Amino acid sequence: MEETTLMTTSIEQAYLPEAGPPRRWHFGLILPALFQPRQTFARIAAIDRGMVSTPLIVLALLAVVSALVAGSIKEVAAASGQFELPPGFEYYTPEMQAQFMQAMTATSGPVFLYVLPAIMAALGVIAGWLVVGWLLHLLLTLMGGRSSSRQTLNMAAWAGLPFAVLHAVRIGAMLSSDRLISDPGLSGFVTGGEGSATIFAAALLALIDIFVLWHILLLVIGVRRGDTMPRLKAWTAVLFTVILVLLARALPAVLAAQFTDIGIVRPIFF
Repeated sequence: MEETTLMTTSIEQAYLPEAGPPRRWHFGLILPALFQPRQTFARIAAIDRGMVSTPLIVLALLAVVSALVAGSIKEVAAASGQFELPPGFEYYTPEMQAQFMQAMTATSGPVFLYVLPAIMAALGVIAGWLVVGWLLHLLLTLMGGRSSSRQTLNMAAWAGLPFAVLHAVRIGAMLSSDRLISDPGLSGFVTGGEGSATIFAAALLALIDIFVLWHILLLVIGVRRGDTMPRLKAWTAVLFTVILVLLARALPAVLAAQFTDIGIVRPIFF
């Protein structure tokens, strides 16, 4: 009981009016945002100024580290003639598989293994935050919401912290096993068939895991606390936003299968 009271007090103190300029960093709110979201998001929603620096820098750093660790594993694998296979690779036609392996052989240098993935990881975090924030704000406005775009973007940034946990888990798993993550999310449920539809399904299911559900829950809590939206409208806006984003993220896998003779680096959103 005392620990809960102390945690709530620390959250409240973090949002008391400041005598000086507003603080830029709020690292002390990372754990409360993940594990005490109702109090934390209520405080975040009450402030109409930018508060996205902390969650975005944490997300970007962990995404970049994850990309670099994966790059080191790919480099070792490439030296032995092994390559990371995209989601749904087993559903490619034999011709597509052969073209993909040729493309990977031509793009096994440091730029393709480290530089581009790191840049795409950082840019993907920013792009994912903006897409989720602006799309969610648009839907909430159409449903009668009154929150400002800045408040929604703040909430979207902090609600993305579960993906920081995901990156940390992946980094630990790759470092401990010296292997890339295989069959992420629910991709293992795709068991047969080939062609674009199967590839798309495998890529989409690979994006669905407990961290996406955690992200959805935080978004709903943020919407309910920040805009006092009815439960049904909040869930509708959040689910529609996340589903559209997931569908958009799965499309590059299909494009990669169609243009396997071109080296494609898949973006890492959020």
